[in-house]
Amino acid sequence: MTRWARGEAEIEALIAAGDLQRLTGEAANGERLIAKAGRTVETAQLSVERDPDSAFVLAYDAARQALTGLLAHQGLRPTSKGGHYVIEQTVRAQFGTGFRHFGALRRRRNELEYPVRLNDDASVDEANESVSQARTIIEAAKALFDRLELF
Repeated sequence: MTRWARGEAEIEALIAAGDLQRLTGEAANGERLIAKAGRTVETAQLSVERDPDSAFVLAYDAARQALTGLLAHQGLRPTSKGGHYVIEQTVRAQFGTGFRHFGALRRRRNELEYPVRLNDDASVDEANESVSQARTIIEAAKALFDRLELF
């Protein structure tokens, strides 16, 4: 198997810019993060009715953990410089629109965490949708594991 070629130039540029870094050895095992994502999305589901904002943020965290695990499986890690946005950039460059919901989850999570407008809270329906999207992202990330190797 060869390394994932789609988006290769973009990934190399993100590494050169310091937004991503390479991992080796045990650090390049994303299975722990995928498992954590599964637990986090279940916790999000339990919070939907009582605290939709927190449920939304937890669902986003679950999606982020799954994608960070996917990158780790390739020997890649977002740096503090690249932050959460570089996760979105990296998966978009490599996998196209397959993880498109992650960007919307990330932007809405930022609105909830750093509000600009009063009463711009997540609804129960919105929180439920974020949990569903996070589950889809987790499953899609798991499905790619066997097709990837170190970048």
